[in-house]
Amino acid sequence: MQIEFAPSERSTIGVEWELALVDSATGDLVQVADEVLREVGTADGEEHPQITHELLLNTVELVSRVHHTVPAAITDLQELIGLVREVTDPLGIELMCAGTHPFAQWFDQKITPNERYDRLLDRTQWWGRQMMIWGIHVHVGIDERDKALPIVNGLLTYYPHLQALSASSPYWAGAHTGYASNRALMFQQLPTAGLPWQFGSWANYEEYVQDLVTTGVVTDHSEVRWDIRPSPKWGTVEMRACDGLSTADEVGAVAALIHCLTDRMSGDLDDGVEPVTLQPWFVRENKWRAARYGLDAEIIVAPDGRERLVRESLLELVDELAPIAERLGCPEELRTVTTILEKGASYQRQLAVAQANGGSLQAVVSSLAHELRDGLGR
Repeated sequence: MQIEFAPSERSTIGVEWELALVDSATGDLVQVADEVLREVGTADGEEHPQITHELLLNTVELVSRVHHTVPAAITDLQELIGLVREVTDPLGIELMCAGTHPFAQWFDQKITPNERYDRLLDRTQWWGRQMMIWGIHVHVGIDERDKALPIVNGLLTYYPHLQALSASSPYWAGAHTGYASNRALMFQQLPTAGLPWQFGSWANYEEYVQDLVTTGVVTDHSEVRWDIRPSPKWGTVEMRACDGLSTADEVGAVAALIHCLTDRMSGDLDDGVEPVTLQPWFVRENKWRAARYGLDAEIIVAPDGRERLVRESLLELVDELAPIAERLGCPEELRTVTTILEKGASYQRQLAVAQANGGSLQAVVSSLAHELRDGLGR
């Protein structure tokens, strides 16, 4: 099987942001995506090209256009939020984003009518119905196909940094899970989801997809739902590991970190330098540690097994990547990584709100909705 990798300008960027629709009075999820999408759609009844449906009717997804800088992509997303709010505010519906909803129950959620979703749920059954989760996806343009898989492999080294920084799902169906990111471990239950295989060549990837198609696991490569994957249709590497984030500033910070890391690896490959990669068993352990402990995780940072606190490694990365951020036009967004470390990641803020409000998870939802509307520290 040959899989064409679309031409793409190096280090262009696009961001997808999944938002939950919640009742402003109760904080529970509401199943009104169809109505919202109809109102923001085109005059001929089609969906807005940048505001789309997702698996569940409690969700809308915002998709930025292709940009050269992170700030431009974030501005694009904020404009889309404004369009959605023109519909949701009069309905008494708030927008919220986190890796999971703190107390909603999966069996109350309605599925978006869609042949592809129907096929997924028919195959995955109970686990598929559990996918009451939200995330952000960041695409970075790759100018040569044969760079894509080495960059995927290299980004796995920084998986725990991104997972810990974005962790926002400490609750599941009303329970405190003890994890910073319960979403990370939920999503990997789907077939072909989770950590990618570390392939050495594009031909290996094509053989893998062919095997899956031959055995009926997928119908095409787009159903390979790895946490980090090549996206041949767009000519990008797509980072899908991150939990949903409740503020545009946090989305910008995580996107800037991904943008800078990917661009650095792309340049290194041009110079004949392969990205540092970790053994698959170290990558798997790092994912679990970041999901469990968040910013307090001690992670494996080198093939020889050296370990560091992820918080310390993130601060070092911000300094290392600062010149690249200046060149890519996202220095302020990259510095916001340190702001998150100071104010706390979303999972930490959610736990603090619950503790301050007698364990109320409605208060947590209210706080998340407030953050999305007004940002942090306002």
